[in-house]
Amino acid sequence: MGGTNVWDAEWEVNEEQARTLIGRQFPQLSSKQVKRLGWGWDNTVFLIGDEYVFRFPRRTFAVGSIRMEGKLLPKLEAYMTIPYPKPLFYGEASDEYPAPFLGYAYMPGDFPIGLTEECRALSAETLAKFLRRLHEFPVQAALKCGVQQDHRKLTDIASRKVKLEGFLSKVVEHLSPEESGVIEAYISRLQKDRVEPVNALLHGDLHFKNMLVNENGIVSGIIDWGDLSVGHPACDLSVAYSFLPPYARGVFFETYGGADKETKLLARLIAVYIPMLILMQAVDDGNEAIAAEAKSNIMRALSD
Repeated sequence: MGGTNVWDAEWEVNEEQARTLIGRQFPQLSSKQVKRLGWGWDNTVFLIGDEYVFRFPRRTFAVGSIRMEGKLLPKLEAYMTIPYPKPLFYGEASDEYPAPFLGYAYMPGDFPIGLTEECRALSAETLAKFLRRLHEFPVQAALKCGVQQDHRKLTDIASRKVKLEGFLSKVVEHLSPEESGVIEAYISRLQKDRVEPVNALLHGDLHFKNMLVNENGIVSGIIDWGDLSVGHPACDLSVAYSFLPPYARGVFFETYGGADKETKLLARLIAVYIPMLILMQAVDDGNEAIAAEAKSNIMRALSD
């Protein structure tokens, strides 16, 4: 495909093609309406009727992740304390479309955007129990399913710090002087270069765009498991900083089963790092609601 934009996919799937591909392999779904819900870097997502969601990889590199999810997600069921999308339909690659694709039950809920601090605090134990159980999943069993091990070098604080400085320079004009001051001060205080590796099965991308809440604002679903990997639990524990207010962190870590100083340091760093990425993307897309939420996640992560 032509074009040099990093967002350009290797294969685009439109509603018509999705309907054909799904109908051919799963005739029982062929009468249902197909509606594109959105797309990310890796996948295009469609709503089928109002009960299923299908994800089609947009690039070669996402294929391994779809295969791995198909194998591993069903095995997680006994460990899950929060609803998650379990694969129900396994689409095969064909002449018309070169990749496998997956169908899941649709999960109702809203993204946790603009919640009050009191409301967020209500999910502290729910999130901690969820992560405690997920992180107990046997690492060897996960690796057998093709999960990658620390491919993002999570424990390398020094290089993440350099990247963070780069992100900040890109979005600084979208921040207030106070916000950029707080972030700059935090980055300059980060003196540790790395933490000791720890291995646990991770969701790997736990942030407000991959969480759902019910009508009371309580976390009711965790979605988008394409970054399942083995690495430092701090990656997932970052929600204690980005999502929860400071006063709810004590009960979170107590319920989780504790975390040492290094883990908390890394968790806070990732709680700034991921929303910075989301902020850059939101600024590019001109999405003010997402940009505002990302900023408030960063500020929350940096408050004690």
